[in-house]
Amino acid sequence: MPDEPLSNEPPPGEPRPTEPVASDPLPSDPLPSEPLPAEQLPDLIWTIPNALSFLRLLGVPLFLWLVLGPHADGWALFVLAMSSLTDYLDGKIARATGKMSQLGALLDPAADRAYIASAVVALAIRDIIPWWLVIALVARDVVLAVNLAILRRRGFGPLPVHFLGKVATFALLYALPLLFLGDGDGSLRLAAREIGWAFTWWGIGLYWWAAVLYLIQTRTLLRRPGVPTPVRP
Repeated sequence: MPDEPLSNEPPPGEPRPTEPVASDPLPSDPLPSEPLPAEQLPDLIWTIPNALSFLRLLGVPLFLWLVLGPHADGWALFVLAMSSLTDYLDGKIARATGKMSQLGALLDPAADRAYIASAVVALAIRDIIPWWLVIALVARDVVLAVNLAILRRRGFGPLPVHFLGKVATFALLYALPLLFLGDGDGSLRLAAREIGWAFTWWGIGLYWWAAVLYLIQTRTLLRRPGVPTPVRP
């Protein structure tokens, strides 16, 4: 007797399954990934990526002294270049060796912000950029510091760095050396100044855009079921 063809029909007496209906697509998450709870991040301290991030932080006062003291802009630019190199290396090494840690998640963006803040303050003191630009950048970091405090109160670690945040940081780290180089007369300095300001405007816009996305992700994350609510004392 030949085999009967398989059928998707249910046996008599059993309900017919309903056809799957495509639901409306969920709105895309503004950020592609979510932060790990703080206790799930490895608590590593003595790692090569952390050492590189710490060295970057130690370079901040040296950079400020070079810019504001002897006005050794060439050496200051060299310190900035080394900061960018170690920024690339610490992230690459951490991912390659699995040495990502709570400390590294804090040190890496802290070093970026420290260099950007110190550079814009130094540029403002030397009347290369206006002070409102300093306020715009510092205000963004204050907003994200408050956001991080809220996340930690609810048991989460720092938000993963968004692509826009990385692009904004790189744009500003390119802009600041160019603005230093553009301080003066001559066609080359003029070209450096114009390109530097172009990177500056792009950097500020993306910097705040990324901040808005971080705030949206935090709001979405904290409204999900099962997220603990802090108990008021």
